[in-house]
Amino acid sequence: MKIAIIGGGISGLSAAFALQKQAAAGAPVEYVLFEASSRLGGVLHSEKVDGCLVEGGPDSFLTEKPWATRLCGELGIGHEIIGSNDKDRKTYILVKNRLIAMPDGLMFLVPTKLIPTGLSPLFSWSTKFRMLLELMHPPRAADEDESVGDLVRRHFGQEMVERLADPLLSGVYGGTADMLSVRAVLPRFVNMEAEHGSLSRAMIASSRRLAQMRREKGIAPPPLFSSLKNGMQSLVDALLARLDAQCLRTNAPVQSVARQAQRWEVRTTEGMELFDGIILATPARVASQLLSGVGRQLSEDLGKVEYSSSITLTLGYGREQLSGLPPGFGFLVPRTEGTRMLACTFVHNKFPNRAPADMGILRCFLGGAHDEAILDSSDEELTAIARRELKQILKLDAEPRFVRIACWRASMAQYTPGHLDRLERIEAVLQTMPGLALAGNAYRGIGVPDCVRTGQAAAARLAALATGSTAPV
Repeated sequence: MKIAIIGGGISGLSAAFALQKQAAAGAPVEYVLFEASSRLGGVLHSEKVDGCLVEGGPDSFLTEKPWATRLCGELGIGHEIIGSNDKDRKTYILVKNRLIAMPDGLMFLVPTKLIPTGLSPLFSWSTKFRMLLELMHPPRAADEDESVGDLVRRHFGQEMVERLADPLLSGVYGGTADMLSVRAVLPRFVNMEAEHGSLSRAMIASSRRLAQMRREKGIAPPPLFSSLKNGMQSLVDALLARLDAQCLRTNAPVQSVARQAQRWEVRTTEGMELFDGIILATPARVASQLLSGVGRQLSEDLGKVEYSSSITLTLGYGREQLSGLPPGFGFLVPRTEGTRMLACTFVHNKFPNRAPADMGILRCFLGGAHDEAILDSSDEELTAIARRELKQILKLDAEPRFVRIACWRASMAQYTPGHLDRLERIEAVLQTMPGLALAGNAYRGIGVPDCVRTGQAAAARLAALATGSTAPV
């Protein structure tokens, strides 16, 4: 069975590696991967600058999601996984141009320790009172999808949306709480509300059960984030070292896809080739265009997945220039503050060995769903914006030793309300097209582990056709 993989990001590369393993085990499968650009790896890109490790895209992945960790183990780089410096983890929220630490016990959006939250200047007294009342919130079964903002607003009020939900979700999705589906983004919250009513009571009970289990088993809490010693690029490099280079085609944009009887016709500038199966590991909008002549409903639903753009701007400083930096991992900026910066990570604090002892790294995030216009700015303009706002927020007026900018247009999928219903329609159509599979961040998770998982699942789906078995769920 000959399979085309369209898209050479981490999802496509994970699919290729999974197929190559199947072939090595005797499955009658082969693949060709098509990547439109000149490099493989998508947004995973690391480089060394003045002894500092600079990430252009994601700098880590959630430890609790196992797929990236498992892949690293299979590739022989599991020993290179490092954890975040959680003993020094502290995140600030900018409120009225003042950095305020998130209080202890705040688990994502939910307060689980009332005294630290009650003493925190992050929230007004009216919001703190609302948090107390939330403990008596009755169970409520969701009868329709709603936004994260709507759910948080019902439980904790508007201030919690503005000061926590928006900046936290902006850092992950590049979107706002009112744009994102709670069922798709935070399904656990929907279940907690249905079972317990109060999110705080549910989270407190869950954290106690988890702590008790760890005590009984003698397990220390894992770090929140994991990365690779030499950067996320190491994952790409390890995959490429194991893949057959003759099966990887760069600078090979796919122009069209069509069905021909039970096979797939893939056309590039080099001509047309026939395949028995096809994995689209592209943004949903690209998949929509390629499938426009294959299935109208499928193409329309894929085309409705929205995206936001992002810019990472990394500045390197001498450590003495950062003497006024507060301890911790960095800060988030609510939109109500009126800045263009969405967040800033103190990279040298977050992970070990990211910078020499005499250097420090600040990583600024700009763009997002409400500032697409900033992508048209020059590098000089972007640097000026970042430096101006760092001076305003951190009182940092020093000249950076280096600046690196990475711009990712329409790269972050937005799971808007109704997203899961759309996925059900997409998956129903895929059941009628057994030789077609989708992978990437447009579906059920945008982080690196989820992209790895979707690539592997897509490969398993098509390999199962070749062997006549059932693909694992």
